[in-house]
This record gives sequence, structure tokens and C-alpha cells, in this order.
Amino acid sequence: MRKKLKAEYKTIRLFKKIAEIIAPPPALKISQWADKYRRLSPEASAEPGNWNTDRAPYQREMMNALNDNECVEVVIMSSAQVGKTEIILNILGYFVDYDPSSILVVQPTVEMAQTFSKDRLAPMIRDTPVLKGKIKEAKSKSGDNTILHKKFPGGQITIVGANSAAGLASRPIRILLCDEVDRYPASAGSEGSPVKLAEKRTTTFWNRKIIKVSTPTIKNISAIEAEYEKSSMEEWCLPCPCCGKYQPLEWDRIKFDNADMECKYCRERFSEIEWKDGKGKFIAEKENKKVRGFHLNELASPWKHWEDIIDDFKKAYETAKNLASPEPLKTFYNTSLGVTWEEKGESINENSISQRCEEYEAQLPKGVLVLTAGIDVQKDRFEIEIVGWGRGYESWGIKYDKLYCDMTKQDAWYTLEEYLRREYFFADGGGLLVACAFIDTGGMYTTDTYKFLKEMNRKQRNIFGIKGMRGMGIPLLYKISANNSEKVKIFILGVSSGKETIMSRLRIKEPSAGYCHFPKGIDKGYDDEYFKGLTSERRIISSKRNGAKELIWVKKSNSVRNEPLDIRNYATAAVELLRPNWDFLEKKISEGINYMKKNKSSTVKRKTGVIKRGIEI
Repeated sequence: MRKKLKAEYKTIRLFKKIAEIIAPPPALKISQWADKYRRLSPEASAEPGNWNTDRAPYQREMMNALNDNECVEVVIMSSAQVGKTEIILNILGYFVDYDPSSILVVQPTVEMAQTFSKDRLAPMIRDTPVLKGKIKEAKSKSGDNTILHKKFPGGQITIVGANSAAGLASRPIRILLCDEVDRYPASAGSEGSPVKLAEKRTTTFWNRKIIKVSTPTIKNISAIEAEYEKSSMEEWCLPCPCCGKYQPLEWDRIKFDNADMECKYCRERFSEIEWKDGKGKFIAEKENKKVRGFHLNELASPWKHWEDIIDDFKKAYETAKNLASPEPLKTFYNTSLGVTWEEKGESINENSISQRCEEYEAQLPKGVLVLTAGIDVQKDRFEIEIVGWGRGYESWGIKYDKLYCDMTKQDAWYTLEEYLRREYFFADGGGLLVACAFIDTGGMYTTDTYKFLKEMNRKQRNIFGIKGMRGMGIPLLYKISANNSEKVKIFILGVSSGKETIMSRLRIKEPSAGYCHFPKGIDKGYDDEYFKGLTSERRIISSKRNGAKELIWVKKSNSVRNEPLDIRNYATAAVELLRPNWDFLEKKISEGINYMKKNKSSTVKRKTGVIKRGIEI
């Protein structure tokens, strides 16, 4: 009898072990999986070690929404500093370990895809034990595990750039993760919207999941804003410590004096700690179980304190003021507040600018510290503008000229070189030479322009070629290319960005940082034709065939030439390259004046050279 009971006991134990092996894993949501298994890597996190969702509790619902069978898509429109990349990594880890699937991760470019894989994904796999045993290290000779493609039991991860049509249109996938969608190109080659291409790969899966994450950009252009507005539109809200009513953390209610926030209902003010002691929750604006959308800003972040965010805003405001450009503030609104930037004004009337023309006391008014030139090459002439620059990028139009030449002869280029050697004088007799000139290489005489630039390089003159590149988000000084017949280094300019800066400066109505001065006198070239050309374009929202939207600059009228705007853009890029040290230049000019007075000299020549800015020229 005892032997029989012992045998039955062994049989029961055996069946228990078998049941444990074949039983499905315990039901875990993504946040629970992360709390149990995820390890933060030291090189990728300021707080390495075990993951703890309670550290940033707003992340819980954003991750767990994917565990809801009714939810197909999650949209996250957020600022930086809220852990959105870690959310993506947790989702990846969950589906690799707990619910094996075919996964596609889309980054804005192939280069960013490689960086994400090496700097973020690889450390997580290495330091999270349940993942390390399932994904081998990337080996260049292995088709299974490379930097951009990783296989694991039951699935695979493919990481691609949104600019690669081939990467977006291959095998079917169940889980789609789109990161920083506002930085995607409008089209992947000629194939259309990168997001739409990637989404098509999920259509065969009834249980597909799509995640779209990004900081927003410009209102009515931002892709993540458009996706968010189609979702449940949920805001992270905290209860007022006094009245208990839930409300979002809003920048307009932050008080700079004590870095606290006012309740929108009872008007009481409380500190960051007092607000964050409350238990937060997401509150939806619309009912949409299929597409859950979440919005967050840095005010909710445990890693960024309100007084630091206030300091960031003040710095952005001062920088925008000094540069006379809205770009620093735009960046703050996008990356700190997680909201789109609304552009104000689309065009400027030429009469409002021409009416500000003023009498200069000399060729160079007081305040000018450096000169730059922009040059356009036409069929029968060079068009040139000499622009003076002072503190805060306050500018003075000095001379706008048209040099008519026989462009087929070498003498034309000698004429241009001699023109750029001219000296311009202050009322006290001191003078300045052009410190830097940018010339367009995209006209009719491209090869001749390259040869001219090659000769200028040999003579060590600060004259550089440019090519314009249209497109939203491309900085004015974008990159350098030597891909031309003469192997001359050419600056690629984000001309749309430059035009935005010019237009924002033209809107400044009183002399200050960024204000644009123009001289009276048609002999200086600033006539009605010039001002029509300077204000010849307006910015519009254009829709592409694939439904994507973009901001583009178009001419108001085909009868008006836009060379003055283009040339001012080149002169602006030239001073951007110089990045002048205003204190240094002011001191040199002052020393020259004192020297002249002491020696009773009629003129003192003062050259200003190129101040390099981390760009090899």
C-alpha cells in the first residue's frame, strides 16, 4: 500500500511539473513585465538598475493600453524628458520575451535607426537577463542578428529608416513602432508616406498593434498632432491639493516667482511637490477605445523640475531676442511643452518696409561691426548685396548692385573679385572690408562659378559657394559638400529656414536686435523693385498627393523677381558662418578710431576675418 501511494505521489509530482512547463505564462501587462524584468543600462539611463513604473506613473497607462484587445493604436505626443524612448524599449522587451511577434521599428533615418539599435536597444538586451538569452549579439556576417535585424524565438525585430522605401515595404509585421514621426520625410523616396507604407504591413494581423511617438513641430503641419487629434486625446491630470479637482499641468498657470502652479478652479497656488503628491490619471477628451492618444509635457516629468523649466524658457526667450529669430522659443514649445508652434503671419507688404528707409551719416552707419555679401549669378550680370551687421544681428543694407558683364568672358569674374575688395567707410573715416561672401552656384554658369571659387580658395579669400535646399526643419547652414566637377567645398543652405528668419526680422518695428535698416537713395540700390523682391514670397501650407502637409515658400506674383530675398538669405548665412564676437569687433573698431585720432590719419583700414564655428572651411 505504501509503495502504491509513493508511486501515485511521484506521478502527481511529474504531472505538476509537466503542467508548469506547458502552462501559459501568468497574465502580465507591459508595465508589470517592465517592473519584474527590465533593467536600465548605466550608459543609457541616469538611474540604472531595476525599472520602476511608479517613478513616472503616467507611463503605466500609456504602456498598458496595448494590452487592451480593443486598442489597436497608441499615439504619444509629448515633450522630451518624460521617458518616451524607455516606453518604446519596454514595449519591445515585452513582445520579445512575453508575446513573441514580428516587430518593425521605424526611425526618421537609417543613421538614426543604427544609433537607436546600438545605443539604446543593445544595452537593454545585454542588461535584461530574460532578453539576453533570446537575442544574440549583432554580428556583421550573421543574417539572423545584425544591427538592424534581430531574430528571437517566435519573432524578429527589424529597424529601418523612414527614408528607406525598401525597408518599409517588405515582410508583414504585427507590432509597428514609429518613433519621432514628425521628423520623417514627407515621402519614402517616391513611394509615399512612410507611416502609411509601414501600416500596410500590419493589415494581415487581426491582433496588430501600432505605436506612434513624437515631439510635435508646427501647427497644422505636425504629423503627430494630426494623429493625436484623431485619438481619444488624453491629458495627464493631477488633483488640486485644495479643491481636489483634476486638471492638466498647464504652462500658462505656472508662476515664475515661486515656480508654483495656480488651480484653474479655486485659484489657489501650490508647489511642484504638492501637486505631484496627488495621484494622477489620464482624462480623455473623446471616446475612442481603438485609438488611444496621450499628451504629456515636461511639467509632469520626475527628472525635470519646474524651476529648471522656467530657466529654460527664460534662456530660450533671451536667445530668441538676441538672434531676432523665433527658433529657440519654437524649440522650447515643442520639446519642453510638447505642443505645436503656431507660426504668425505669412507675408510682408513691401510698402511697410520701404517706408522705414533712413538717411545714413555715411556708407557705414554707427553700429555696423562686420560686413557680409550675398551674390546671385544671372545670365548677363551679378546681383550683389552688401549687408552690415551689429549686435543681436541688427542689420543695415549698405549697397545693392547689379554688375552687368559678358558672363562668357573671364573678365566678368575679375570684375566680381575687384568689387568684393571694396572698402566701405564710417563717418569718422574708418573702414571695413567684406568679411565673408556667399555666391549661388546653381545658376547658368555653374562650372565657371566653381572655377572662380577654386581660385578664391587658392588666394585665401573668404568667398564660398552655396546651393539651396528647400524643406521644413533644415537649418540655414546645413552641411558642406564637395560633390562637384572642381571638388570645391560648397555650403548647402536650408533656404526655407533662412527665409523664416528674414521675415521674422522684417516684422520688428523698432531698432533693436534683429531690426533691418535700409538707406534712402536709389543710388544705393534700394528702390521699389528691391523691396518688392525682398517681400516677393509668402509661406503656405501645401498638401502632397499622399496627404502629407508641408510649409513651402511661393512667389506672390510671377511678375516679381525674388533675387533680393535670395541674396539677403545668402548674406544672412554668411554672418551665421562667421558667428561674430561682437565685443571683440567693437573693441577693434574703437581702437582704430582712437589710433586715427591720435595720428590724425584720414583712414584706418580694418579687416575682419572668418571666425570659425566648428565647420571646416
